[in-house]
Amino acid sequence: MLRILGSPRRLCDGISRRDFLQVGALGTLGLSLDDAFRLQSDAATTRPGERGFGRAKNVILLYLFGGPSQLDTLDMKPAAAAEARGPFKPVRSKLPGCDVCEHLPTMARMMDRVTVVRSLNHPWNFHGMMWATTGLPEGSIPIEETQKHAQHQPYLGSVFDYHQRRRHGAKPTGSVPDNVILPWLLSSKRPAAHYARPHAAYLGNAHDPLWADFRGKATRSMVRSSFGPPELIHDPFLGITPESRFEIAPEAEMAAGMTLDRLSKRRSLVEQFDRGRRAFDASPAARTLDFQRGRAFSLVNSTKVRSALDLGKESSRLREQYGMTLFGQGCLQARRLVEAGSRFVTVIWDEFGQLNAGWDTHVDQVNRLKNDLLPGLDLAFSALVLDLESRGMLDDTLVCVMSEMGRTPKLEGDGRGHWGRAYTNFFAGGGMARGKVVGKTDSLGAVPVDRPVSAKDTLATIYHLLGIDPHSTITDRLARPTPLVPYGDVVREMLA
Repeated sequence: MLRILGSPRRLCDGISRRDFLQVGALGTLGLSLDDAFRLQSDAATTRPGERGFGRAKNVILLYLFGGPSQLDTLDMKPAAAAEARGPFKPVRSKLPGCDVCEHLPTMARMMDRVTVVRSLNHPWNFHGMMWATTGLPEGSIPIEETQKHAQHQPYLGSVFDYHQRRRHGAKPTGSVPDNVILPWLLSSKRPAAHYARPHAAYLGNAHDPLWADFRGKATRSMVRSSFGPPELIHDPFLGITPESRFEIAPEAEMAAGMTLDRLSKRRSLVEQFDRGRRAFDASPAARTLDFQRGRAFSLVNSTKVRSALDLGKESSRLREQYGMTLFGQGCLQARRLVEAGSRFVTVIWDEFGQLNAGWDTHVDQVNRLKNDLLPGLDLAFSALVLDLESRGMLDDTLVCVMSEMGRTPKLEGDGRGHWGRAYTNFFAGGGMARGKVVGKTDSLGAVPVDRPVSAKDTLATIYHLLGIDPHSTITDRLARPTPLVPYGDVVREMLA
């Protein structure tokens, strides 16, 4: 689409008017516009011969929103004082030099497949996914709490989707979509709902993630009392029914009694109205609406999508290995989507119902980690990696477990506060090293003392494995070349 009326003249995939005019000169060389786009994309992304470049064909990103405690998971400090180390004991894992929490027993047996980064750090104590998953510049943390801010940078999955379409074109109608997020903002009562949702920013709405909806029932409840009177929360992250499911493009969900035939007739009627107002449909907003509506209809009608979303096709035994929780079944759903052709799937373990839920363990930390958080992560991550491996998919599928920060190196009552100065992420498959620990923190898990790594470094490493040069630029809304990952470099120690 071309924007006019005083705005920068820019095509939807980032080509400025100046670039467009320059492309015209390529006609004398026998190159089409599509050829020119492809050449530009290849020039920005092809780095032959570099270790690990382009090894990952798919990504499953598991995001633990809230900030897991490094001291109670994969960077334990048993020699520290009690107020620092907490009550949990470490157990030996199959990854030398990486003892893990006693409540991660399944993970302990498969850590030889994992790269653990213990030295992530930044100077802020904040929530939000933007810093960890986009090229958001340093010093822009306050805009984490603003939806669709003009300075936001594109989400990692949206950048991948952008490059995929530039390289290979749009997927055929009815294909399983790329860049899917399972689910986010589950509760209307969630006070943290103001945190910015990942989006495509200046790449355009066509590259926004597809948000899956959760349809099901929680099987467990918990009383939470932080920031207000005690409240009974029916939390699907603690347990869900086997009939629970995910839906993509819920805006196109058929109402009761709505058959595909009736849906097609309704679409035909809408198209009749559309033909009467084509003169008004030249704006980017209208074209985006048409694109999203068309995608929604194609997904509702797609047998491939419906089949990929049918968790009932999996055995009860395998579903239980992932854990009958929203996060566990989300990980299994992610594997099914990737197996069906989706290239980038994000599963978010979100706060639910109120603040200080999920991995934001200011209160009731010991109980929540022991009985809910650690067992849920232990089952889901282990099952996902081993399931991918058994199907021959792990070498091509990068599994990332990421978060925005860690927790304080000293207990604060019955919890830990926010702590960005040291935290841990971990990765498997898709060109990551098998059985590697990168970085080291001090005796309290408070600051890195060896190989400090930033979120931008891990982001650059992921792009590298996806065959995208992290130091390339993309044209923003003002036709300016914008760095994909400022302040970030590939962490070579993480690569296989």
